[in-house]
Amino acid sequence: MKNGSVAIGIIGSGIMGERLLNAILQQDPGLVHACGIWDPAPAAMQRMAKTFPQVPRLTDAAAVIAASDCTYIASPPASHLEHARAVLAAGKSVFSEKPLAVDVADARLFVAEAGDRGAVNFPFASSPAVSTIRRWIESGEIGAPRRIAIEVGFARWPRAWQTEAAGWLDRPMQGGFTREVVSHFLFLSRRLVGPLHGLSGKASFPEAGKSERRIAATLQAGDLPVTLAGAVGETAKDDHNIWMLEGDKGAVRLCDWSIAERRRTDGTWRPATDALPQAQARPLALRRQLEGVAKLTRGEPHHLATLTDALNVQEIVEAILAG
Repeated sequence: MKNGSVAIGIIGSGIMGERLLNAILQQDPGLVHACGIWDPAPAAMQRMAKTFPQVPRLTDAAAVIAASDCTYIASPPASHLEHARAVLAAGKSVFSEKPLAVDVADARLFVAEAGDRGAVNFPFASSPAVSTIRRWIESGEIGAPRRIAIEVGFARWPRAWQTEAAGWLDRPMQGGFTREVVSHFLFLSRRLVGPLHGLSGKASFPEAGKSERRIAATLQAGDLPVTLAGAVGETAKDDHNIWMLEGDKGAVRLCDWSIAERRRTDGTWRPATDALPQAQARPLALRRQLEGVAKLTRGEPHHLATLTDALNVQEIVEAILAG
């Protein structure tokens, strides 16, 4: 860590890799800096050269790992564990996109091997809206928590901005909205309430070779019942999502990724006074995620999603898809 700044290298230059790279470049260089990026696709590397000429473009994943204090893995899911194991073998820290792997058993083995040397990019760990919801819960706004309801919907899948990754995002092995989107709300349930267990669920795959188009499930987060529903093609919205926690005195919810709301006594919902749309909230969350990455790399306590968190989420996700 030269001059105390954590060197972050990036494997994968798709939407997520580019998003975190932008955040690194906007962060205090005394905290973190980008030491290099690599993607196996020549067109992607050409795009990086044009968009981020100041960031070294390295020759392969091994070069990124060698240059890094912490490597961010933003490649498709099937390659996550290969890269993550290489990072840990080099004695470095790893910050990965979810899921940990495409095989749950392999993910369990990795978590057992890795200990506390890695974290997973679930941005709700750093969300301003989630901090607001946590504050409302802890101040007794809803009374005793009773249940969680999660609802997601999409006009189409993949979403319009994901079409370049449709080759894997709309395939049953790596893709689908349950892995890509529902996983975030399962993590949120675990983070705010407790470990996930007791699943009963099913998924519908009406198109051969395509990812799921509908899911329905019940499970537990800690001691609370959770209901989950998701579908493609039943809403005009590109991306519809609501996470709600109801108690015996009231309810709170997270809407459209970043809007924290409280239910009033007349049954209507009121957003937090400082609520921000996702386009404005995301940079704030990414900045705090990077602060967590710096702490992870230095071996300090951090607030990021742990590998154990991610494994619990993945176990539930894959069980739903197998139902």
